[in-house]
Amino acid sequence: MKRITVLAALAAIGLAAAMSRPAAQGNVAEIEHVKDNLYVITGGGGNTAALVTGEGVVVVDTKNPGWGGAILDQIRTVTDEPVTMIINTHTHGDHVGSNIDFAQPVEVVAHVNTRTNMERMPAFQSAGGRQYLPGQTYEDRLTLLDGANQIDLYHFGAGHTSGDSIVVFTGLGVAHTGDLFAWKGVPYIDVNNGGSGVNYGKTVLAAADGIQGVDTVIPGHSPVMGWADFREFGEFNRDFLAAVEAGRAAGRSAAETAASLDLPERYAGYAMSRGALTSAEDNAEKIYAELD
Repeated sequence: MKRITVLAALAAIGLAAAMSRPAAQGNVAEIEHVKDNLYVITGGGGNTAALVTGEGVVVVDTKNPGWGGAILDQIRTVTDEPVTMIINTHTHGDHVGSNIDFAQPVEVVAHVNTRTNMERMPAFQSAGGRQYLPGQTYEDRLTLLDGANQIDLYHFGAGHTSGDSIVVFTGLGVAHTGDLFAWKGVPYIDVNNGGSGVNYGKTVLAAADGIQGVDTVIPGHSPVMGWADFREFGEFNRDFLAAVEAGRAAGRSAAETAASLDLPERYAGYAMSRGALTSAEDNAEKIYAELD
């Protein structure tokens, strides 16, 4: 996929630039308070969460290459504590690209499939880059920290990639979904990294049913939403799949099916295209190929 090639190139440029950046180098992020000791930092790629624990800061996703300094600038507005842990929700360069900007020692955590996917990225193939691969991985569920700062990581199957993590700040009732739920609209299905249009809705709805006590969601690329929005997104992908399967069964091409999707009115506000990134037709083609 062209996007993967571009992201890998960007990650390589970020690594070559420096192993440590004390300043933002012109990149400016913004920080918003979510709940108690949890913040979201926007700009420069995927949404970054920052949990201030009293013993260090846990960062979820590190944006595009070169944005580590901008993340740190914003963290310093709320605490002097160092970043001690990075959780990567998945493999893409706009979520892992600035791992290398954080001072060692820092623990990196992700799903086992995400580590495998990250190992293929040029940024993590040098000796220095390999320090920023996930050193702790899991398959289905992992608990980090404890007490009020407990974090639970969940993986329910393939969707955006094969290694999507949902990061739940248990005591706060907040989940960071990465790009498994990035926005309200057709998702980007990265088949090169194990994504699945056939399983997408099942995976999201399994998470909606299986994770308890969450009321607030930090999506991958959208403002903070509610858990009901996450569930609705799962239902959208379930219904999208059903409409594509009906078109395929009727003998229509993927393009014809995408042009005549019969979806419930409640999805009228959902974007059917994300520019060059993905579209209803792209996802229909991927589902057709997966069903063949």
